[in-house]
Amino acid sequence: MGRTIVVGADGSARSRAAADWAAREALRRGLLLQVVHVSEPSGTDLSEPWHCLPKIPPGRTVAELTSCPAELTVEEVRIDGEPAPELLALGTSAELLVLGLRGAGGFAGLTVGSVARAVTECSVRPVVLVPGGPACTGTGWRTDKVALGIDARHPDDTAVDFAFDRASRPNARLRAVHAWRMPEPDGSLSSFAAPDRDRAAREDDEVQLLSDALCPWREKYPQVRVLEDVVLFDAGEALVRASGRAELLVAGRRGSRLGTAVNRLVEQAGCPVAVVPA
Repeated sequence: MGRTIVVGADGSARSRAAADWAAREALRRGLLLQVVHVSEPSGTDLSEPWHCLPKIPPGRTVAELTSCPAELTVEEVRIDGEPAPELLALGTSAELLVLGLRGAGGFAGLTVGSVARAVTECSVRPVVLVPGGPACTGTGWRTDKVALGIDARHPDDTAVDFAFDRASRPNARLRAVHAWRMPEPDGSLSSFAAPDRDRAAREDDEVQLLSDALCPWREKYPQVRVLEDVVLFDAGEALVRASGRAELLVAGRRGSRLGTAVNRLVEQAGCPVAVVPA
């Protein structure tokens, strides 16, 4: 099998948005797109909304793709089994796994579906989570093609490389966002209440940390224009804000759980989010 992008389809509006995003990405990168439908086995617990969904007619999701020109090769795959394990197994050899942020079994207030979360936390390959609506279409007012959430003290090399590689393909600008906080030893002063001189000196240090962390990738990808953005917010707030200006935001994942900042990001994302395992 050639290089593929795997997208999970369950008939929901968000999975159709994910399929559209995956189709555009597969076309841009010249990859095969696999549209995967996983049907639950009979006799499963019907308390889960996912199990009550009607089966999707063959070819429906493929036919609904809004960006499916002749140059794009699409393969539909139907599997009986549990959605998360089956998607993880297929995604092991894929370039990307793409999912809607909430599946058809979701309900109001549930921003990240159980399947999307399980796949994102366990996948050995990058997972792109796509919200519904205009957030996934890359509308013109978004100033950044690609944004990267980076901890300049402990950069996640795999995520940084993924973001630079993604930005290099359309020769787009990459916004690298590093969040920092002023220390509050007595807990009485906020970051914004610190003396201006201390704040300025510490911010200079953070700017240098980010510059040093990005230096190897600037050399590896000299064609990528980089905007270094050092912001005085907690990391989760910084990522959510950055997602409102980006067409794709890249964040790293260490271990088998999403960190606090990335968890907040995927719950409130304003654009598709690529979660890249270390």
